[in-house]
Amino acid sequence: MLIDWFTVVAQTANFLILVWLLKRYLYRPILNAIDAREQGIAAQLADAADKSAQALAEREEFVQKNKELDANRGTVLGQLTAEVTAERERLFEAARRDADSLRAKQQDGLQREYQSLSTELARRTQSEVFSIAKQTLTDLAGVSLEERMVEVFVARLHQLDEESRRTLRIGDALVRSAFELTPAQSDSITAAVKTVLGAEIQVSFELAPGLVSGLELIVQGQKIAWSVADYLTSLENSVGVLLKGSQGK
Repeated sequence: MLIDWFTVVAQTANFLILVWLLKRYLYRPILNAIDAREQGIAAQLADAADKSAQALAEREEFVQKNKELDANRGTVLGQLTAEVTAERERLFEAARRDADSLRAKQQDGLQREYQSLSTELARRTQSEVFSIAKQTLTDLAGVSLEERMVEVFVARLHQLDEESRRTLRIGDALVRSAFELTPAQSDSITAAVKTVLGAEIQVSFELAPGLVSGLELIVQGQKIAWSVADYLTSLENSVGVLLKGSQGK
């Protein structure tokens, strides 16, 4: 059998060309794709490993923080309890101060009302008692009350001791009266003042309704007085005590 070397050589060449073409256009892209795939998988595995390590580290940190929180829980609760207690005490103290302030204001208001009531009651009591006393004295004495007051006032001037007279002999005299004096009453008082304190004393008169029916002699700021108010003072004090007792109840 004869060998056709041309055919052999041609087939061999064709085979080599086919192998080169396969390697060039088929195997190399496949190999490159396999290499790229392997590299991608390796990168993903490395990234997964990193993430796994990071997750493990975060887990360890979380576990550590939980341990620290458990360890500090007692301290934190103690601090919170102390803060809550302090705030409660502060609020209670503020409420107590507000209550004390309100109570003080109420007591102050009651005290003012009491003083106003006491003053008004004393004024009305003095007015009523004076009216009754005036009528009674008029009926008993047979003279007007004003005339009797002048007589009593003059009598008191004559009853002054020597020390009081020396003290009053230092200036002009002012006589204040709760009612309008008649000329005769003014002359009687003037004569008594000059007799007691000295003829050189100058005497002037002034109307003062606030004396509650009475008279007073003023010399250099010193005063000698007689009025119904003197006799009503004890009654006013008694009424004040009674009102305080009623308020206390």
